Amino acid sequence: MAATDHDPLGDPARHPSQGNALSAHIQVETSGPLKGMHKGMTLTSAGLLLAFVVGAGLSPDGAATIFGAARSWIEHTFGTYYLVLVVAMIALSLVLVCSPWGSLRLGPKDSAPEFSRFTWISMLLSAGVGIGVLFFGVAEPMFYFDNSGGFGYPNNPHADLAGATAMDHARAVEALKVAFFHWGLHGWAIYGMVGMTLAYFAYRKKLPLALRSALYPLIGDRIYGPIGHAVDIMGVLGCVFGIATSLGLGVSQIAVGLNRLTGLDAGIGTQLALIVAISAISIASAVSGIKRGIRFISELNIGVSVLVVGSFLIGGPTLWLISLFGETLLAYLRDVVPMGLWVAETAEENSWQVGWTIFYWAWWLAWAPFIGLFIARISKGRTLREFILGVLIAPPLIIFIWQALFGGTGLYQELTASMGAGSGELMTLVRNWNLPEALFATADALAGNSVLSVILSSLLIFLLISWFVTSSDSSTLVVTTILSLGDEEPLARHRIFWGICIGLVAGTLLMAGGLKALQTILMAAALPMSFVIVAMTLGLLVALCQESGIALMKLGKPKPDRSQA
Repeated sequence: MAATDHDPLGDPARHPSQGNALSAHIQVETSGPLKGMHKGMTLTSAGLLLAFVVGAGLSPDGAATIFGAARSWIEHTFGTYYLVLVVAMIALSLVLVCSPWGSLRLGPKDSAPEFSRFTWISMLLSAGVGIGVLFFGVAEPMFYFDNSGGFGYPNNPHADLAGATAMDHARAVEALKVAFFHWGLHGWAIYGMVGMTLAYFAYRKKLPLALRSALYPLIGDRIYGPIGHAVDIMGVLGCVFGIATSLGLGVSQIAVGLNRLTGLDAGIGTQLALIVAISAISIASAVSGIKRGIRFISELNIGVSVLVVGSFLIGGPTLWLISLFGETLLAYLRDVVPMGLWVAETAEENSWQVGWTIFYWAWWLAWAPFIGLFIARISKGRTLREFILGVLIAPPLIIFIWQALFGGTGLYQELTASMGAGSGELMTLVRNWNLPEALFATADALAGNSVLSVILSSLLIFLLISWFVTSSDSSTLVVTTILSLGDEEPLARHRIFWGICIGLVAGTLLMAGGLKALQTILMAAALPMSFVIVAMTLGLLVALCQESGIALMKLGKPKPDRSQA
């Protein structure tokens, strides 16, 4: 449609300020406890979370049963839908990179990035997957490496299809390749698409920094009504459940690390105490703001991470790890397309795909509103092409290096176990579902029973805490930004309240079934969010087409005939 003075998706130079747009359409509270927040959305979101915490807390066994049934239904009903959706996200990302739209800037034409590239990438990683990589970095490749058919899942079908059935070097490469697949381009394409969409509408089209804004090309001013409220509430719930899952994973691993170092009991009591302590640190960081606490801890994370990764690289089988990384990266790049399009044919293959790939795609989808909005917040001024390439290349590559060093060290230890492959301590831990302990067992075997082992384990515990702090404080900022309809610096008391909510949800999920409950709530949160993400993507495409139409009209405007002057 043609741009008019009243068209929020017309020429960016004619847009009102975001503040004016908000005051014209949305009434946030101007005083009282909810000052700066949208009252209806805030109370509804808080009420739903309170009902969840009370219900699951009063009947953990009943909640666990419901969670299990819900997860099974979602996995088997929407599994193929998840596979198709994620492939579409990565395909569309690549199309945008190669299109003329890639040169569009996320903001006014003369805008510049707010953060340096190093700081930007640091915050991408810190808010994204730090806890998950540490939790699964060693254990996950061991799952795919094993050929015993344990863990309740069949063998890794990708390794079997490649003929790597024996527990040897070839199977180690195939195992690590699948870990790359689950943490690589497909997942980050989801984050990138959501983040780019939100940044485009917030900074180029001057709409609120909220999920609803991406629907403007589809429903117009109705984004400021019940439809927009419902979309943002789903985003808030997905964000809270997503970060609560990471907190639950993180504290279980921190507790194990403290137990190995000090003998402290690693049970639920210690884990709940850790949730309280880490939530308090996260809240303090969130209150300090994105340019101080979040930025400082993000950059500190990178420094300590380099130290830890360097310890694994230098202290481990250096040349073997470098070779394994190169082999696996080439195998991943060769097979990433067929792996993304692969659909299970047998019941056993379906069980594996549902338990791993589809679960991971649901995890990325559930986290997309949180990570996407945070990425949007730190990406103002970058072009669409720079944004997509940065998100698709830098974080996955760094994660691959981590997985190659952490998981590769564990695989090497298993391959060289004195009693033969498949019978080392690490494989025994993973087969018994002692997943949090796998990382520290690998570190102990690397450093030996020495002071270095204590130092390395202490650094890993610090990273687990700091990675979670940056994820949690980012999430509280995202939640309060959504509920305030785009305020990038919401009041401190709101960040404190939502930081407490995240801690309560994490504690409830731990008591209601531990890891399985954490995984199930992600599956439930991912389904409605996936529909929202589809609508947001359509909104972006419509807006880009409209903007191209504006540009073409300007280029096609006839020049005045000066020959008659």
